Amino acid sequence: MASTNRRKFLKTTVGFSAAAVATTALGVNPLNALVGCTSSNSSGDSSDSGGVLEFSQDPLGYDYNALEPYIDARTMEIHYTKHHTGYISKVNDALKADGVAYSTAEELFANISKLSDGIRNNGGGAWNHTFFWKSMRAPVEGNAPTGELLEAINGAFGSFDKFKEEFASAGATRFGSGWAWLVSDNGSLKIGSTPNQDNPLMDDAELKGKPLLGIDVWEHAYYLHYQNKRGDYISNWWNVVNWDFVAEQLNG
Repeated sequence: MASTNRRKFLKTTVGFSAAAVATTALGVNPLNALVGCTSSNSSGDSSDSGGVLEFSQDPLGYDYNALEPYIDARTMEIHYTKHHTGYISKVNDALKADGVAYSTAEELFANISKLSDGIRNNGGGAWNHTFFWKSMRAPVEGNAPTGELLEAINGAFGSFDKFKEEFASAGATRFGSGWAWLVSDNGSLKIGSTPNQDNPLMDDAELKGKPLLGIDVWEHAYYLHYQNKRGDYISNWWNVVNWDFVAEQLNG
């Protein structure tokens, strides 16, 4: 306990906590606020330097069955309580073991090529899944983007339907496990995918940019309900996309 009291810890709370809202009000990069980047020492005082990056898991934000019939409750429960929780525990262990002291998750990913596979894989898994949970909500009829987001999608891809086709293809054709993403690259919207738990914030990622939307295409995200039919999972997933969240990322 004594050594803990002597060390400053930066807590990266994965999700929108009250602290994350406060950092947004203070002008912190919205991407960092997304993952709740705050810093404190053992006395609870704010600090912008030092410390060991730590991820924690916020409540899911909706019931496990909220996305049914498109994503079943059992899949959501296992995905959230086993897979996501596991990534968080393992990345925190790896960060402490390696003495990594970056001040934000964004900074961590910007230097990920210099770090261990344990930090890369589990840090990506921790961050990606929080982003994924916030990218979804209970199904609504005629679920689609509106306003500025729809205009941006139409301008970049020709139409919303063409955007969905290209995005679905990125997810369906990702070999093995990974993610498909919509990103903003200096204001230009792009679609692509990353392997394993990589994300577009990583300095050596196949696709780079600010994530606006992401879908998990690891089998654990859909196998209980869809078996090996990844295409069906992606097709049905559009019913639960949280377009308000995507619009916030575009404007943030």
